[in-house]
Amino acid sequence: MKKYSVIGSALVICSLSFASLALAQSFPDRPITLVVPNPPGGLVDTSARLLSEPLSRVIGQTVVVDNKPGASGNIAYQFVANAKPDGYTLLISYSGYHVGNPALFEKLSWDPKDFSPVALLTVSTNVIAVHPSVPVNNLKEFIAYAKANPGKLNYASQGNGSVSHIGTEMFKQSTGTDMIHVPYKGSGPAIQDVLAGQVQVFISTPPSLMQHVQSGKLKGLAVTGKNRHPGMPNVPTTAEAGLPSFQLESWVALYAPAGTPAPVITKLTDSVKKSLALPEVKERSDAAGVELRYLNPAATDALVKKELPYWNKAIKSANITLD
Repeated sequence: MKKYSVIGSALVICSLSFASLALAQSFPDRPITLVVPNPPGGLVDTSARLLSEPLSRVIGQTVVVDNKPGASGNIAYQFVANAKPDGYTLLISYSGYHVGNPALFEKLSWDPKDFSPVALLTVSTNVIAVHPSVPVNNLKEFIAYAKANPGKLNYASQGNGSVSHIGTEMFKQSTGTDMIHVPYKGSGPAIQDVLAGQVQVFISTPPSLMQHVQSGKLKGLAVTGKNRHPGMPNVPTTAEAGLPSFQLESWVALYAPAGTPAPVITKLTDSVKKSLALPEVKERSDAAGVELRYLNPAATDALVKKELPYWNKAIKSANITLD
């Protein structure tokens, strides 16, 4: 009996291996959907659209962008987590949701383990920007002014639990400053009130702020990544501006539902890498203020495992909740 059991198990494994190989060879034979947890515009949607057209050419099938915003990204995440793991329904994942929501919500309808990484796509630094009415010219002056006027400055965010919210709370912790949080439903309404001077401070990604810093409608005090942003070459990094302890980058990655066959993941990963390497994609990303930064599945997984405890600590320290 044991002999037949072993032979039977081997046959099952071989059958599954052949099935996975056959699936990978035929994949894709119909359109692929990229599910975006945000509305059109902004870093996440921009990243999806940077990828969709070149990926369609590289992989040989139509790639559709499907925006499913709402519930702090949870609608889209649950949708993909429950999708058939065949490579045709993929998630454009945002760091603020992927590593933030597990700490923000006591109960989630999904878990980071519900997804298999395909590739890191883009990274965006954040910009510390203030309205011209704030009497400062650099980051050191701003920190000193905020300390001298506790509770008198308001800062905008894209909503409770967003990267702009959590990131600004991290900034406050790093600098010992006190500012009042004013949450908005997305970048659009937030930036309008910042431009009008109703809210004085906004820490957000270049797609939201770059053109206003370039035009002088807002003061760009620092970018929060390792390098200066090519669209704002005169804006120093936080390290250059005297605050090396504070860095804040937002990332966007591509995920498949857990259980997607490894050969399909490999084909998707290779196709994404080729797509992001196309010269026209680099040109479009530079114009949008987004940095292309490909990482393979293992490196993407390592990034998430590193950031999950870091974000959890920051969120708990600031007592940020959404439930």
